[in-house]
Amino acid sequence: MAEKKTVAKTEKKPMIKSGKGMLPVEPWQILQYPMLTEKALSRVETENKLVFIVRRDANKKQIKWAAEHALGVKVDNVKTIIDQKGRKKAIIKLTKDFPATDVAMRFGML
Repeated sequence: MAEKKTVAKTEKKPMIKSGKGMLPVEPWQILQYPMLTEKALSRVETENKLVFIVRRDANKKQIKWAAEHALGVKVDNVKTIIDQKGRKKAIIKLTKDFPATDVAMRFGML
């Protein structure tokens, strides 16, 4: 009987377009900076969500990957909005196992 070989699945980095074609990207190239407005901070405390300004060309899968790798959390849901200034906001909902207040305090947001 032949033995089955188990191959470890390597996770691919998301790719972004550049002048040189498609390049792999680091998590903090997608997540540019956190929003520190009153509304964003109230979402941290009440809804277990973090709000970040992200690359305009990043999609939801890339944002989820970047948040999980940069912040060390599990992401439940990602919603995106383009505001009047032309910035792309990502509202990242964390799973119940990872409180957003702990992440916000670790990064000095609270």
